[in-house]
Amino acid sequence: MIVFDLRCARAHVFEAWFASTPAYEEQRERRLVACPTCGETSVEKAVMAPNVGAKGNRGSVEARSAAPADALRKLAALQAELLRRSRWVGSDFAAEARAMHEGERPEGAIHGQASAAEVSELVEEGVPIAPLLFPVAPPDQVN
Repeated sequence: MIVFDLRCARAHVFEAWFASTPAYEEQRERRLVACPTCGETSVEKAVMAPNVGAKGNRGSVEARSAAPADALRKLAALQAELLRRSRWVGSDFAAEARAMHEGERPEGAIHGQASAAEVSELVEEGVPIAPLLFPVAPPDQVN
């Protein structure tokens, strides 16, 4: 796996993981890479700072490793709150998102499931969508 700092056409910078550089290029060309802030699919690699470890005498390992875990907890809590405020549409996600985009249904926050082909079609049509950061089980499969 490889991580890249990416910048969208609206100057938002974000980080994304890919299996390889060719995998990134292929996904970018197919417009499958989208800015998590605005959904823009016109992205390019941003300038990255090298990952150089800090000197050994600068704080404990526990303090340094707590920051990423804390950030992930905050992201998970944010996603959970957004999910609580949205409606589960299951495998009808692509149809529902498209209908809202075309004005056939009232706009609102939804979440559900879509295939890679459906996601690609929605992106090509300009339907504003964003992937979830963490996997979500359908409500009927949650204990």
